[in-house]
Amino acid sequence: MPVIVRRWSTTHGWGTVAAMSSDADADRKASFAPVADARTRLLVLGSLPGEKSLAAAQYYANPQNQFWRLMQAVTGAPLLSLPYGERLEMLLAAGVGLWDVVGSAVRPGSLDTAIRDHQPNALPELCERLPALRAVAFNGGASAKLGRKILAGRRDLALIPLPSSSPAHTLRFARKLESWGPLAAYLD
Repeated sequence: MPVIVRRWSTTHGWGTVAAMSSDADADRKASFAPVADARTRLLVLGSLPGEKSLAAAQYYANPQNQFWRLMQAVTGAPLLSLPYGERLEMLLAAGVGLWDVVGSAVRPGSLDTAIRDHQPNALPELCERLPALRAVAFNGGASAKLGRKILAGRRDLALIPLPSSSPAHTLRFARKLESWGPLAAYLD
């Protein structure tokens, strides 16, 4: 389907051209708004929501993703038994915020390795607005690789890479929990 594009030319002024939309336009995905407030001491950053999360408009909606199980262990809150909105409220009450490193990107499917042409979220600005923030944890390799570059100048924050909670990362739950469990220290 053609897309109408208006372009400015220094010799002809405004003109209209038709351009074909690409498959990449259909594969462009955007992150959700951050879940954080003045109580946030730990900010957990994913890369970009997967297909199931985007369809449900919920962070970590894939039932195979171990995020909520890991965060239940970290916070001690009964997250798995709660509806989504209450899970978010419980995380905030525990001092945990959520967001993604990538604001938008071209990505067919859900794998981080397929992310192309990404635009970052405004992480430095969000961190500045969180007065109690002590640590930023990166959920997975892509999140850590991109996010640590963005926040490299923040010497006041612990920047913590974590094994991905994604079902695509086949590390056993107990091994993931060994890395995720120490996050509880930032919530005291």
